[in-house]
Amino acid sequence: MKKKTLSQQLGECVCELRGATGLNQTEFGEHCGFSQTYLSRIENGRANPTLNAMEVLANACGLTVFDLFEKVRQY
Repeated sequence: MKKKTLSQQLGECVCELRGATGLNQTEFGEHCGFSQTYLSRIENGRANPTLNAMEVLANACGLTVFDLFEKVRQY
């Protein structure tokens, strides 16, 4: 089994956390100030968001960036 990249792990985590908010990609992206396309690329592991972008994502899910990093470790 091929090991997931960090981008893939982050993407899966963000996708699950977004789902828990009840928002679709467009709504969540707007809440974060991101386009739906960029959010989709993050969730699919095809983007490398900056630390600032990861902090925005974490905060939108009610987490700190450190909480987000801890959750990503579980993927």
